[in-house]
Amino acid sequence: MARHPGRATMTAAIRTTGLGRRFASRQVLTGVELDVRQGEIFGLLGPDGAGKTTLMQLLAAILDPSEGQAEVLGFDTVRQAAEVNARVGYMSQEFTLYDRLSVLENLQFAARIRDVAPDGFRRRSRELLAMAGLQDVLDRPAGKLSGGMRKKLSLCANLIHAPPLLLLDELSLGVDPVSRRDLWRLLRRYRDDGSTVVVSTPYMDEAEYCDRLAFLDQGWVLAVDSPAQLRARVQGRIYDVRTAMSAAVQAILRDVPEVLNLQWLADRLRIQLHAGADLPPAILARLRGLATLASAAPGLEEAFIALSTAQAPAAPPPVTPAVTETQGGEVRAERLSVRFGDFTAVDRVSVSVSPGEVIGWLGPNGAGKTTLIRVFCGLLMPSDGEAFVAGLSVTAQAQALRGRIGYMSQRFSLYPDLTVAENLRFFAGAYGLGGMRRRQAIEWASGMTALTGMETRRVSELSAAVRQRLALACSILHGPAVLFLDEPTSGVDPLNRQRFWQLIQTLASGGMTVFVTTHYLEEASYCHRLGLMHQGRLVALGTLEQLRQALRLPADAGMEAVFLGHLERTQRELAS
Repeated sequence: MARHPGRATMTAAIRTTGLGRRFASRQVLTGVELDVRQGEIFGLLGPDGAGKTTLMQLLAAILDPSEGQAEVLGFDTVRQAAEVNARVGYMSQEFTLYDRLSVLENLQFAARIRDVAPDGFRRRSRELLAMAGLQDVLDRPAGKLSGGMRKKLSLCANLIHAPPLLLLDELSLGVDPVSRRDLWRLLRRYRDDGSTVVVSTPYMDEAEYCDRLAFLDQGWVLAVDSPAQLRARVQGRIYDVRTAMSAAVQAILRDVPEVLNLQWLADRLRIQLHAGADLPPAILARLRGLATLASAAPGLEEAFIALSTAQAPAAPPPVTPAVTETQGGEVRAERLSVRFGDFTAVDRVSVSVSPGEVIGWLGPNGAGKTTLIRVFCGLLMPSDGEAFVAGLSVTAQAQALRGRIGYMSQRFSLYPDLTVAENLRFFAGAYGLGGMRRRQAIEWASGMTALTGMETRRVSELSAAVRQRLALACSILHGPAVLFLDEPTSGVDPLNRQRFWQLIQTLASGGMTVFVTTHYLEEASYCHRLGLMHQGRLVALGTLEQLRQALRLPADAGMEAVFLGHLERTQRELAS
């Protein structure tokens, strides 16, 4: 079929040929060949630095390629960039809203700069606001919306001119599971109306919603296929290892060449073998009596690791009590409440966490998770009730408490202009470590978090995943009894997420208590127990199996069904 400049005659929404991009001497994308079909949701997956954001900006005609060509809706992104800009909705990771404008005013502004006619705006805005659940907050300033609401408003602003193609760079980064569900409902409805969506995401459960996926690594496209076909590539290579002696069995399996990847979950280990490999008879003999192996269905995370050119997560070294002096400590709250004026952020929460336990804390944005952690860390005083951490009262012994806890906030408290070594020395000094003890603690924490060899690198030059590991290292230098982690893996790719959780399980096996909040529901499998919060209340607490049983869900029900089921039950109870 002949192509005519200026007319969208292609059957593909996007077609790239030999697409590449350099920044100075650094090659970011190389030889990208993609065909994205009209009317599909197409996902981009890849580790940090794979080139996903650069590819999005090339498709949006924000950047020009260094080599090759991209056609978007039949228009060349260089020669016809204005035509592309007029027809594409592009939402970056740092989406732009005007905080002082209301929800409605932000939409009106987006419509004006897109030349949307008044009649079209009235119809589109009603539809979009109803789909996003924002029709009751039209007059609220954008700056006072929750993270999930802001993302939904930004998506509506990008849909107001009814673009045939939507480019979304990590749409649901940092958004709670309830808002993520709403966002994906919007995308599926948009797709079903015949439009095309390209979305990058670090969440494997979101990737399952895509019709097809492209896996990028170090600037190359390594695979393009449906989620089912990508999972099929690793079929027969995944095994669940059930054992009551996880640390001992992990020590046996950690250096086996045939094992590509090992996950230490709350109730089992999970191994992934290299293609065509089997566990050697000698290893099976060592496992006899210690563990049982059963073939398991693969997930996209295993397909991601099999395709990645990066090294699979290695088991960290064992905890050395002589260095860390970790004893572990209980975390306990007794009818704890926190109020800010008329607003109750935490409402009569009671919980007890045992030494060495990993407890996951889940809930929508604004549920009270971060407020509760700040109370446990002695950073915020409760309005009512009491809390104890490692045997110390958060109200009466807050100063002494800080030497017994580690805290890693959502925004890692690192100094970007200092090197890795300088950050470690600073935090060691802040915890009162000096001399030989400081050197030993830094050496141990660096080895534990795979930072050895990076000492002279400036923090501002590190990837998000390496900064995450450095923040963890800084928070454990003093061997805290309890470690608080507030959404520590937000936006981190599956490979680095697994590395991080391997560290957490190793620390917990040495006696450290770990209290972690997360929006990534698949991380529930790493936690011994789970607490679910809603509107400041603790609405469910128990193992994943206990939470399933409370709702009479099947044994294989996913964490999303469990999470949403408990929230919906709570909402019904509050409404009755």
